[in-house]
Amino acid sequence: MAARLSKSDLIPIGEMARRTGLSVSAIRFYEDKRLVEPIRSSGNQRRFLRSDIRRVSFIRIAQQLGLTLGEIEAEFAKLPHGRTPTARDWSSISTAIRRVLDDRIAELERTRDRLDGCIGCGCLSLKKCALYNADDHLAAKGPGPRQLLAD
Repeated sequence: MAARLSKSDLIPIGEMARRTGLSVSAIRFYEDKRLVEPIRSSGNQRRFLRSDIRRVSFIRIAQQLGLTLGEIEAEFAKLPHGRTPTARDWSSISTAIRRVLDDRIAELERTRDRLDGCIGCGCLSLKKCALYNADDHLAAKGPGPRQLLAD
């Protein structure tokens, strides 16, 4: 692949960092996780495709949205190897990410609504309270605040 590329198609890691607003060490971390794959120059320096700016920027945005590196890696596995992803490729990933975000938003709204009702009720009743867990009977249903986070 490197033989078909012109020098202007490739950027050094410092330029990648400047263009994406990330540190060089963050880009190396993503390289270690195989989220980006640099091309090595004859002097063994990292060179990235200009299209990798979009990949790294996507990683940054996806992490801010709460996606894990594993989820990002799974989406990147759907991108083509050996060519720059097209708008259609990115649209497909966007659709998948939107579903994940919609599910998370729905979970946050359910939790918010239950929390508002629980904290705001003022009942102070251990018999009625959704937070109260007499004799730890909810332990069998899993960790955490089961009544507030349950579907």
